[in-house]
Amino acid sequence: MNGTSYRTKEAVLKRAQEAIGIPLGEIDKTGRLRTGKGAVGTTIEESWYGYAPNSESEPDFPEAGVELKAAAYLQGRTGVRAKERLVCNIINYMEEHDKTFETSSFWHKCHDLLLLFYRHLDGVPKTAFTIEKALLFQFPPEDLAVIRQDWETIIGKVRTGQAHLLSEGDTFYLAACTKGASAKTLREQPFSPLKAKQRAYSLKASYMTRLLQTYIFGEAQSERVVKDWRDLRQKRFDRYVVEKIAPYTGMTQAQLQEALQVHSTAKNLNELLLAKMLGVRGRIAATEEFRRAQIFPRTVRVRRDGSIRESMPFPAFDPVRLSQESIWEQSVLYEQLAPARFLFVVFQETDSGDYVLDRVQFWNIPEADLAEVGRVWERTVQTLKRGVRLTPTPRGVGNDLPKQAESPVAHVRPHGRDGRDTCSLPDGRQIIKQSFWLNNTYIAQQLRQTGGLAR
Repeated sequence: MNGTSYRTKEAVLKRAQEAIGIPLGEIDKTGRLRTGKGAVGTTIEESWYGYAPNSESEPDFPEAGVELKAAAYLQGRTGVRAKERLVCNIINYMEEHDKTFETSSFWHKCHDLLLLFYRHLDGVPKTAFTIEKALLFQFPPEDLAVIRQDWETIIGKVRTGQAHLLSEGDTFYLAACTKGASAKTLREQPFSPLKAKQRAYSLKASYMTRLLQTYIFGEAQSERVVKDWRDLRQKRFDRYVVEKIAPYTGMTQAQLQEALQVHSTAKNLNELLLAKMLGVRGRIAATEEFRRAQIFPRTVRVRRDGSIRESMPFPAFDPVRLSQESIWEQSVLYEQLAPARFLFVVFQETDSGDYVLDRVQFWNIPEADLAEVGRVWERTVQTLKRGVRLTPTPRGVGNDLPKQAESPVAHVRPHGRDGRDTCSLPDGRQIIKQSFWLNNTYIAQQLRQTGGLAR
């Protein structure tokens, strides 16, 4: 390629800063804003910097070694958050498998990022949006250590012929997200005859949210689990956490409270104990790594027979908004589940009836099971569009949303505080607040498959 006239990082950043505050409609000279997803970044490249988007393999400014990315954010009552993940470049399974991290297409293209942030407003045309902040970003060493491990995880699956089993939840900050005209776009992989979904390297929305909050809006960083990032040169983040917890296995909750000097009756007592084991002063879910990686700690109490009493809920959904969703990979539930990792704190019931800490375990939903959740989501959407059938029962009012018996993985059921905690259906009728749940039998099965529970 011929390159651009912006040959230094300083020149690239200076030009970006000159765009701040100008409506995108005034910048767009080609009508690019009307072309859909990714249009803002392409508009800036073509109409502001004056060059056509270049090849997939090279940074946008090859002489400066800088890749340009436009990133939308949302601002609401709970603060600011990234609107979506930041997609970097498509993974060529046939070429990427024999590279190192330093020679990978991701690192070649994205080691220096020019991030242009703009606020997304529903109902407002893109032509009225403005670039609000320009940031020349290099990954800090503590993040880069985790990203390097994430890359090894992704390519490790490719090298073992499992590219078709890749999932966004496999990793912490850097993910392999689906990319293409549809989720059915497939590519060849080198060590298996099975074709795999086309995927791209991406930075998780949770990572982008923390980047935005820290570098753009000046929020102080949270406490970290790993105090010295150099520890991650020899040990994966998940292994670091598991080894920190290992000395406490076999203890009851009361014994843990005594050993860790945690005197509390709070509902989140187990999370407080976990934080203490990891040397964290506050909530473990509020640590920098957990926020950036979208990790959710969950306590699981396993009976002697291997069963689990409680299914695992997701936040209550808005039936009206859910009924308007049409693409599984763009749904709220998909964004909650696909990139998420869970840290299960597993308490096992003993013969004496006590529950002891058995282990902690990182888990994310496998790709095939994610597709099954997608089928439950689709059935739910169709039921809401058709009209939920409400029927009187001895216990209240029943409905025909997907039940646990209909899927081995997920179902829909009430998630309201009581019968008065209701929301509106698309047709205006009221229903007790509902949410998606992962089946308790499914979680028990997943834990059995990964070690140590009673069968």
